[in-house]
Amino acid sequence: MSGRRPQSPADAVPLKPLAPRVREDTIAAVATAPGHGAIAIVRVSGADALRICQRIARPYTGWPVNAREATRCLIHDVDNHGSAIDDGLLTLFLAPNSYTGETVIELGVHGGAYVPAAVFAALVLAGARPAEPGEFTERAVLNGKLDLLRAEAIGDLIDARSRATHRAAMRQLAGVLSERAETLRSGVVQIEALLAYDVDFPGEDDGELPRRRVLAACDAVISQIETLLATAPAAILGREGATVVLAGPPNAGKSSLLNALIGESRVIVSDTPGTTRDAVDVLLEHEPWPLRLVDTAGLRDGADPVERLGIEVSARWLARAHVVVACAETAEALEAAMAAIAKLSPAPVVGAFTKSDLVSKRSQIPATPWPVVAVSATSGAGLAELLNHVTRAVLATTAVPNASTPVITRARHRAALEGARAELVAFRTVWRAELLPAPVAAVHVREASRLLDELIGTVEVDDVLARVFSTFCVGK
Repeated sequence: MSGRRPQSPADAVPLKPLAPRVREDTIAAVATAPGHGAIAIVRVSGADALRICQRIARPYTGWPVNAREATRCLIHDVDNHGSAIDDGLLTLFLAPNSYTGETVIELGVHGGAYVPAAVFAALVLAGARPAEPGEFTERAVLNGKLDLLRAEAIGDLIDARSRATHRAAMRQLAGVLSERAETLRSGVVQIEALLAYDVDFPGEDDGELPRRRVLAACDAVISQIETLLATAPAAILGREGATVVLAGPPNAGKSSLLNALIGESRVIVSDTPGTTRDAVDVLLEHEPWPLRLVDTAGLRDGADPVERLGIEVSARWLARAHVVVACAETAEALEAAMAAIAKLSPAPVVGAFTKSDLVSKRSQIPATPWPVVAVSATSGAGLAELLNHVTRAVLATTAVPNASTPVITRARHRAALEGARAELVAFRTVWRAELLPAPVAAVHVREASRLLDELIGTVEVDDVLARVFSTFCVGK
């Protein structure tokens, strides 16, 4: 038996690393949102950041300034030939110890419309290029300061609209998903190593055992990928909210109930049937996921043409609801509403006896397969119980991921993982049936490895980077 180390396919065809690189140009952008405010940040990054800022900023203590120390400075037009623009703060971050890995300077100036724009214009005249959306973070990835998954987490953090999305973004920023993806890739490399051993030392194995080892290793990676893919529905709920449609006959108190649930008047309330002509949706912060409450037009026959359009919109919302709250004032009306809803939606239903404070004696609650709660939009009675039933109905269809399992938050993640799983399943099929020799079957494993590398960002794929960072705000 030879003493040489077996070569895996990954060794034979090395992956192109995302090597740190320094771009020649220097970029600048206003990093804070436009509008009336006390402070704005103008950010510069690149090899010429220091020289450019020296043309428009004069520290009161003189140049040079200490890195990572805010220094008061006068900001003026290029080369100090014009008038002063602002009295602000300058903070220097020397490469590679900065967010982008390049020399970065942040200018803290007074907020508002004019001053940040004037400082930015001065930087451009001094030699900086206006940054593209997400270009600062893209440079951080290219220079090895962040992997692509952590970079996407920054975008998710900025865009977060709920605690669930914020929580997932913070975990991803901490590297939980990156570590899991690295573990998956290590598992795939292990499969490649076993295949390489089979190729290099065909006479050393006993036939059956190594084949079982390869299949076991493949099954383990597929199982881990499927665990990650199973978190996709929870990620969608965290981002968009579970759709909870309030439906029932006209004048059943749907709009009043929605207003009571969100704690403010967002929907017009009227005693006239047919007031709600279109669906109104509001995102309500809730645990474990936000709820997208949808107030819909009343369901009834014989409506006028305009009202029928609203009812058609209601039907479309009902078809994609996670939960439906059937609203009615009597047992008979509630049963009729549930029957109508069942024809339009497969979602679970929670019954709501509305306006309970106005009825001295309630009708007998009908026997239904769904819970029914008496609620009052005026007093708030029953609202907490109603939300509890809604939450349980959502949890029955979409479980909360285990705390140790990262959540895949983007379609890019899902596509890469599904592709890797498909390649490994294809490999498992041909390997178990002994349809192809190991070097040929290994093509599927190598492609799975490539997809996982693309997920993490360890290979440079320009179109992937362009798609990711095009969604970022300018200045980040």
